[in-house]
Amino acid sequence: MVDADQTFVIVGGGLAGAKAAETLRAEGFTGRVILICDERDHPYERPPLSKGYLLGKEERDGVFVHEPAWYARHDIELHLGQTVDAVDRAARTVRFGDDGTTVRYDKLLLATGAEPRRLDIPGTDLAGVHHLRRLAHSERLKGVLASLGRDNGHLVIAGAGWIGLEIAAAARQYGAEVTVVHRGPTPLHSVLGPELGQLFAELHREHGVRFHFGATLTGITGQDGMVLAARTDDGEEHPAHAVLAAIGAAPRVSLAEAAGLELAGPEAGGGVLVDERLRTSDPDIYAAGDVAAFPHALFDTRLRVEHWANALNGGPAAARSMLGRDAAYDRVPYFFSDQYDLGMEYSGWAPPGSYDQVVIRGDAGKREFIAFWVKEGRVLAGMNVNVWDVTAPIQELIRSRARVDTEALADPRVPLESVAA
Repeated sequence: MVDADQTFVIVGGGLAGAKAAETLRAEGFTGRVILICDERDHPYERPPLSKGYLLGKEERDGVFVHEPAWYARHDIELHLGQTVDAVDRAARTVRFGDDGTTVRYDKLLLATGAEPRRLDIPGTDLAGVHHLRRLAHSERLKGVLASLGRDNGHLVIAGAGWIGLEIAAAARQYGAEVTVVHRGPTPLHSVLGPELGQLFAELHREHGVRFHFGATLTGITGQDGMVLAARTDDGEEHPAHAVLAAIGAAPRVSLAEAAGLELAGPEAGGGVLVDERLRTSDPDIYAAGDVAAFPHALFDTRLRVEHWANALNGGPAAARSMLGRDAAYDRVPYFFSDQYDLGMEYSGWAPPGSYDQVVIRGDAGKREFIAFWVKEGRVLAGMNVNVWDVTAPIQELIRSRARVDTEALADPRVPLESVAA
């Protein structure tokens, strides 16, 4: 069968889906490309939703992956505001949820992303309880933060992960009072460990954020539909005019599960099980982005990565696999964050317990440094804070698995390219 006779369907109109469609055309695919997005907005990137766009520093048009006319110009059949409620693997069709129309596919890509986890406590039906995942959420939250800043209002954030901290920083820059409730002992404890988590706690405290560690929200009280306070499991009550749930995200696997595709276990963060080419247990169905749990040979484990770079690179990798290109997806995980005057980039994978030391290169007190998570002399991950243009050598240290001289690694005078033992 020639390309022109084939139909490739992409379910999910985020960055991964949009970049997959772009790659199919860039690689010369001439068949039908159908991109189905359950939002009415054109595919957009998510980092601005908690960073520049939320702060009013970026225009709305700047968040979109492509300008609207790009899709028609590249013969991409874009379906906005539509859902897929079933995949028939035997017939190789997908069914639209609004009218039951079916479309046949030769190859199918699931780029369904993730959804924010919900607070399962009394009071979450109040108007002042928020989540952040979609452009509409960010637009709503921008207005809420501006109002809180004008009225000296209080925002309580459940969770001190990246989204929680970025919104805390944005809220403070709007002038809102902020309390962060987090069950761990430091922010980002499960990602950075106590050493670097404490640094982020100090950063936010300097900007007026209050933390309540070792606790979780148990209820939100209100009156006439509005939030008044948030309670924690240790009996504390925090004044609140708005509450944000930032307690993580869950992969959107219901479509894959109903289709009988194999899913990953909780040790991999859930998601759709794929091989090194992002192919699911059905050889004609692929998965990419937040929803895909893929094996990573470098770290000898299966990963599900919820960051921008994984969607940016995973969508094109899946597209190439759909075209029969034989290449493993083995990108070093990467993400970035901006909070106040701190900018950082993180490369690698080093969960708590996987490393035996953290090496600091530079001045952590001035927040200009690189942190390396090291095990048995090998770099597992690196985070550069207000130090730039070092991602490539950091990733090369990770990928090479070379043993390093930790004294040289800690010395800014020694080039990173020369720290191998």
